[in-house]
Amino acid sequence: MKMRNQWLALPLTSGLAATLLTGCGSESGGSASDSDSVVVGMSDDVLATDPAAGYDPGSWLLFNNVFQSLLSFPKGATEPEPEAARKCGFTDQQTKVFTCTLRDGLKFSNGNELTSKDVKYSFDRVLKINDDAGPAPMFAMLDKVETPDAKTVVFKLKSPDATFPSKIASGAGSIVDHREYPKDKLRTDSEAVGSGPYKLDSFDKDEADFSVNSGYKGTAKTRNDGVTLRFFHGDRKGLKKAITDHEVDVAYRGLAAGDIDDIEKNTSDQKMEVVEGTSAEVQHLVFNMKDPMAGKAGVRKAFAYLLDREALVDEVYQGTATPLYSIVPAGIGGHNTAFFDTYGARPQRDKAVSALREAGVNGKAKLTLWSTPSRYGPNTDDELRAIAMQLNASGLFEVDVKSVEFEQYEKDIKAGKYGVYVKGWVPDYPDPDNFTQPFFGKDNVLLNHYKNDAITGKIIPNTAAQSDRTSTDTDYGKLQDIVADELPIIPVWQAKQYAVARENVYGLENCLDASTVFRFWEISKG
Repeated sequence: MKMRNQWLALPLTSGLAATLLTGCGSESGGSASDSDSVVVGMSDDVLATDPAAGYDPGSWLLFNNVFQSLLSFPKGATEPEPEAARKCGFTDQQTKVFTCTLRDGLKFSNGNELTSKDVKYSFDRVLKINDDAGPAPMFAMLDKVETPDAKTVVFKLKSPDATFPSKIASGAGSIVDHREYPKDKLRTDSEAVGSGPYKLDSFDKDEADFSVNSGYKGTAKTRNDGVTLRFFHGDRKGLKKAITDHEVDVAYRGLAAGDIDDIEKNTSDQKMEVVEGTSAEVQHLVFNMKDPMAGKAGVRKAFAYLLDREALVDEVYQGTATPLYSIVPAGIGGHNTAFFDTYGARPQRDKAVSALREAGVNGKAKLTLWSTPSRYGPNTDDELRAIAMQLNASGLFEVDVKSVEFEQYEKDIKAGKYGVYVKGWVPDYPDPDNFTQPFFGKDNVLLNHYKNDAITGKIIPNTAAQSDRTSTDTDYGKLQDIVADELPIIPVWQAKQYAVARENVYGLENCLDASTVFRFWEISKG
């Protein structure tokens, strides 16, 4: 199953619960507007303006502000609440029938009425187009959508899925106007018509302009006159210069660890402030279970015994990430510390020796760690080199690091050419299901030839059927323990989420949480 971002390039965002600071800014200057319109810079691009195609963080940022979903994630929350809907809920005991009633008076920004027909059309369209870069795989369980009347939508699922409300609360659940979007192909004019709190006024490769949608009816309360989004196309140095030179009011997504550290040390002089928030973005190392060396359980265990996450985070990420000891990150239900409990926090060479010898490796274990800086950023190469140094310093491994462009990287992973490779993950929705099913379920994204029948045959189906998500903690604990024991992947770090703002900008603390929704409407200028 493909999920959003298909292992995203991580810009050092997300993390454990952290102190949240009020956004700030600087004296007027540069080209950033001093009106109540906010200029936001980010290193990501917006790859699509059509919700049937976009599956990247930039596109979902646009979707979350221009389109409505039936449900949405309130600031700081991981449970969805009604948005375009007045109410929603499962109407059967098997979590296979989900019914929503729409709010009164919903309209698209072009003035057209939004009814249940548009909701059905939006979901049917995503599945029909089934774009390679789209969110259709999130709704593989959806059998059909019925509309008994203009205000009622009934989703009938092929199998129980208690996470369905979270899925439709994401950017994948964006509702489009059936009169504006072709049912069997993507819209290609770079325009977007939604019913969300903002309208997309213009869009090109370097900038997008948004104004407030005066006809919006929902839970968001806008605190600015509009937003201009500037794209820096992966240019981290350019993004840093733009915020320090006051060319943008906010720098979001893409600042390197050193830039964050430098800005934090000089905020009093530059009249800016670093805003730290929570999220759930993670990075893992993936083992090819059919590789002659990485496929040996003892080699993977020795690797796990020698990995020093704390040193890695301090050395490479300068504290802008935290060590991650399980596949379900902190702040998400069901999280445990299976890797800490099994392998400890500091290197244990004696246990690594025993693991290698039991695997029949009497000399040094030779491995190559594969990276792709064009997708995961320049710090990733530094990270893998630091891990290689840790392993080589033990005298038990002979490890080198290689990196290639992303397109080649993905092809080689599918062809099984790599023994160990890095992957980053940004959740579609803040539920443990989104950190487990995509990795270990049918058609999973790992492509590492790992399968465990207890996980795929019992735990994943059982947890998917439980509407009380807290009741899944025991099963998710078992799943995490199995992964720590069998080691198809090793979690490395969980990032913190940052934005940098000028001193007269407020509300960013409400834009940086585990839902990964960057809420334009929460930002204000004073």
